[in-house]
Amino acid sequence: QTQKEKQDICRDGDVHTSDCKGNPAEVDSSDSEHSGTSVADSEEGSGSEEDEEDRVDLEANEERDEEEEEVETGEDSSQEVLAEPASTGEEVHLKSQCEKCKAAQQSSDYEKVTPRKISKGRLLVRLEGEGTYECSVTGLVFEVSEQALVRYSVLSWSKFDTFLPDSWKFAGPIFNVDVVNKDASVLQSILFPHSLCLADPQYELQFSVLHVTGSGPQLERSAEHSGSHVRWRVSSLSPVGPVVQSGRPLEHHGVVLVYKELSHSNTFSFRVYLASNNSSDIKDIGTQVRSAQKSYRKIDKPPVCNLDVGKYHLVSQPEGEINPKELKFTFEIIKLKGYFEAFFEQPPPFTLSLKETTTDETVWSATIREGDCEEVKMVFKPKQKAGGRKRSSSTSEEEMANKKPCCVDESDGNNKNRPAGQVLSDKQLLQVAKTLGKEWEQAAIHLELSITDLDDIKADRQTEVAMQKLKMLERWKRRRSPGKATAQDLLRGLKDLEDLPVETHRLLTALIKQ
Repeated sequence: QTQKEKQDICRDGDVHTSDCKGNPAEVDSSDSEHSGTSVADSEEGSGSEEDEEDRVDLEANEERDEEEEEVETGEDSSQEVLAEPASTGEEVHLKSQCEKCKAAQQSSDYEKVTPRKISKGRLLVRLEGEGTYECSVTGLVFEVSEQALVRYSVLSWSKFDTFLPDSWKFAGPIFNVDVVNKDASVLQSILFPHSLCLADPQYELQFSVLHVTGSGPQLERSAEHSGSHVRWRVSSLSPVGPVVQSGRPLEHHGVVLVYKELSHSNTFSFRVYLASNNSSDIKDIGTQVRSAQKSYRKIDKPPVCNLDVGKYHLVSQPEGEINPKELKFTFEIIKLKGYFEAFFEQPPPFTLSLKETTTDETVWSATIREGDCEEVKMVFKPKQKAGGRKRSSSTSEEEMANKKPCCVDESDGNNKNRPAGQVLSDKQLLQVAKTLGKEWEQAAIHLELSITDLDDIKADRQTEVAMQKLKMLERWKRRRSPGKATAQDLLRGLKDLEDLPVETHRLLTALIKQ
């Protein structure tokens, strides 16, 4: 593992810095951002676990206050905006209802526990004593030897895909787990949910877990696996997730997720995503939707289905405009997910059906009714700062998101305080293109270009990459409303791109000042 790879891991807000530096056994003791006290402090009796839970809540409240301070809601604190509901379901472990392998699905008698959301997507759960507990949100199962306060978060496989050998594929979500104020040995085993359909007894599978430690990534043998989980005996705590090796294509339990564009017009536009049924994939989709320049709301429809690697197409009744015509589904790690866009000019109901292209078999279907398309309105109230050590009321991350006007589509010009600026010229776009590196394709998706657009741009292999980047930016510019292709508009579109080069940000900031 190179120093650069370690630094890349360290930049992930969910991965502790200690994972990239020293002894992996010190993960839970050196995280100054989250734990605040070391194992040694704990042994000296620096406070009870209840106090530690209070302190974690307090830090979460302070982080939320800092986030709120960055939000500018305008002078009218009761401004009405369209907002996404509090629960997006992006971290929920969706129970598979597979008819093929239901006999293999584990029917556990584990004690169910519901975690509390703290901040930045992290979950916190108190395990009352020795035993086995299943998280009702993620499907993780913890085996502990004594009372413990466990903190964990879902990570994206796209940050760790380069660590997987060619013959290995992800089999479920990857997590970052730590124990607050106690040694990692308190956690004896973790059972990770996997998304594989094991109905075929002839499958020859070898399960392991990818464990990313301070000494580098390594594959560790799993203790056993069932139809729903992979058991791993805890060696140390840092990013870890189930992987599988097989000499033949694997069938996964999948999900179909539908998002409706929030709009005041009389037309209806939807994004339809395909994913394997694991929290990492689903979280990536949620992140991508939130970073879109337009605002979307998740439509709750039965999502689970079985998906094989191959091509699928979406049909609708009544007929609507659907792009692309077909979508290739793969279980390779792809951070930027492809999706179908379905557009209707007439009012609901609409029936959407996903079909396998080669067999024309329907693998998923749902009806979107009028009630599903009603917009949700939120009234912003004046913010109130909490003073002193106040216990959190378990406000979720999604509820906090609703306090931010991040769901407002600023591209429609409603932000009256935004300076108009000058539309970027072709020469300026070329300057921006030259600052972009290999992440330019991710930038394209953040700028609302589709996978089809990228395929068109890259079709001419003789075109230099720099010119492909320029074509991407020009296509973005052409699709913008008049006067809405300024440096500020471009920077706003790229603000959620994690790998945005410093040079790009610096150049766009300079162009804005000009």
